[in-house]
Amino acid sequence: MNREPTQHPPEEDLPDTGARPEPEAEEALPTPALDLGETAPGALKAGIEVIAGFAKHLPNKPGVYRMFDAAGEVLYVGKAKNLKNRVTAYARGMAHTNAVARMIAETANMEFVTTGTETEALLLESNLIKQLRPRYNVLLRDDKSFPYILLSGDHEAPQIAKHRGSRQRKGDYFGPFASVWAVERTIDALQKAFLLRSCTDSFYENRTRPCLLFQIKRCAGPCTGEIAIPDYQALASQARDFLSGRSSNVKQLLSTRMQEAAAELEFEKAARYRDRLAALSAVQAGQDINTQGVEEADVFAIDEQAGQFCVEIFFFRNKQNWGNRAIFPRADRSLTPDEVLASVVTQFYDDKPPPRLVLLSHELAEMDLITQALSARAGRKVEVANPKRGERVDLIEMARKNAREALSRKLADNAGQSSLLAALGAAFGLARPPRRVEVYDNSHIMGTNAVGGMVVAGRDGFMKSHYRTFNISTDTIAGDDFGMMREVLQRRFARLAKEAGTATGSPPPCGEELEVGVAPLGEPSPGGTTPIPLPSPQGGREEPASATADPDDDSFPARPDLVIVDGGKGQFAAAQKIMAELGAADIPLVAIAKGEDRNAMRETFHMVGREPFKLQPRDPALYFIQRLRDEAHRFAIGTHRARRKKDTMKNPLDEIPGIGPSRKRALLLHFGTVKAIKRAKLDDLMRTPGVNAATAKAVHDYFHDG
Repeated sequence: MNREPTQHPPEEDLPDTGARPEPEAEEALPTPALDLGETAPGALKAGIEVIAGFAKHLPNKPGVYRMFDAAGEVLYVGKAKNLKNRVTAYARGMAHTNAVARMIAETANMEFVTTGTETEALLLESNLIKQLRPRYNVLLRDDKSFPYILLSGDHEAPQIAKHRGSRQRKGDYFGPFASVWAVERTIDALQKAFLLRSCTDSFYENRTRPCLLFQIKRCAGPCTGEIAIPDYQALASQARDFLSGRSSNVKQLLSTRMQEAAAELEFEKAARYRDRLAALSAVQAGQDINTQGVEEADVFAIDEQAGQFCVEIFFFRNKQNWGNRAIFPRADRSLTPDEVLASVVTQFYDDKPPPRLVLLSHELAEMDLITQALSARAGRKVEVANPKRGERVDLIEMARKNAREALSRKLADNAGQSSLLAALGAAFGLARPPRRVEVYDNSHIMGTNAVGGMVVAGRDGFMKSHYRTFNISTDTIAGDDFGMMREVLQRRFARLAKEAGTATGSPPPCGEELEVGVAPLGEPSPGGTTPIPLPSPQGGREEPASATADPDDDSFPARPDLVIVDGGKGQFAAAQKIMAELGAADIPLVAIAKGEDRNAMRETFHMVGREPFKLQPRDPALYFIQRLRDEAHRFAIGTHRARRKKDTMKNPLDEIPGIGPSRKRALLLHFGTVKAIKRAKLDDLMRTPGVNAATAKAVHDYFHDG
């Protein structure tokens, strides 16, 4: 039931509700010795009073709570079997960890959602954490969707393709794979083995002769009738069986046909079957470690070193290893590995279906609850286990070993990256090493398809999820590099200023209680209740903007500590003016001018308050700056080429209102080429099957009236 938001009065004005119930064992917070550190006792007391005011009005029901600071930023999202007991435990002022003490001290507001069961609370908690990315929760740094192989089911000639994102297209999805490289390698081998098409439907419909893939025996050529559709569908069925785990049946069939062809002296046909068998063997040989008794499972193992965590995930499907991925979650040092692992598992399956078996390296306190939540999400039974013997233990140990090695490499890389950032700060006279460095570059050809690129670097190296592209408007004079840089920086820092202003706005309504079901956020629940509306993450950023950066905060800031632009004195002046106008003059700005004869070791640097200067050729900071500049250059050029290619391949028919895929296909099939359509008379266009008089006139007017 939805209630109007209410602002609770101070605790002393509330009526006495009697003795508070003692928290249940599972709701109590840990109570080690507390060292408040830099947390002010007055701030901690104020936070406790805020939480206590909310605790008195909470029901003894399961649900999810959110804690906000004074600026309205979400600090923490948690779930509880009993909301009143859990929040009361925060308000008792007993010994918590230092992180919890800081969180309580910053709390100025709370919001609550009651749910029917604790399982629903766990599902909602993981959903909110993924969307809001609170500072004190365990956060997954890698939010990219994992790639799948799609065998389409919405066409008479199924297409095999790489797929990411939501599964809206009809067909069979196989995965997840750990990397795009693994998907592309598998698709390449499957094309050799089953001769499946990888082209789009529109390309397929407009073929008049087989393409190159048919010539090199990577496609059976169903588009031009080189193979009958029923025979092609049989090939697609074999591929589906192979990807579904019935590989032995498929290989036995191909082997039998190869022997029959050889017996009938059809050696070319037998050689084709031999090549297809070899391709299938290559797919299976590419799996480093296969299983015998585990058909479908994800294996999670966590390792901790120097207060950092790494979770290694192995994907097994159809008794084959489809790769592994290392995830480095952001978590407080006071958390234990099993607590971090529990949060990672629930968040990981927030946007992807879980397999039938999930193996974990640690015994979790809420193993049964996680099992129920994943089963509810999958719509079938999911087993979550911490194996003690057999082949499953071997898989866990393999994942644990990889997690340990990946974290060791990560720590070594971070140490090197931190030293480079320190050298960069020293070279430019910064007060402390920068945590976030933004580098800008533009790319265009005579002013056409102009784009700006922003790359971001930090302690974890290049932060590619923070990269941004800027399509330069046509208002900028073609070839005006200074104007392009002004536009890019104006858009970037205007948005940053807007987000900073939003972050310091009024806090959200407090005391809001809603009842929700298990339905995804934004959709009606099965019981007819409506879930709460959620604010979307600001601009897709990883972290909310903050006017001041805490040097002890491990989160990646949204505001840069150093801005580098590729260019000389003119670019520097343009960037300096824009940043001053938008209140970002306090951010150090550096412009890199290429050396004489474009010598990569003799760049000249421009900064405020300093004469143009150079760095020593063997200075590590110089090599690091060159890497940053080259990455920005690569990113901007790549984006420009992609945009130029898209414009080059654009069909003029796409620009005509009312011309969709069906009518475009009808016109091309009738006339053959766009040039023929352009020369056609109105009467000829009107005689095209599937094109009415209004559409024909629109096409004719577009080409003849400009």
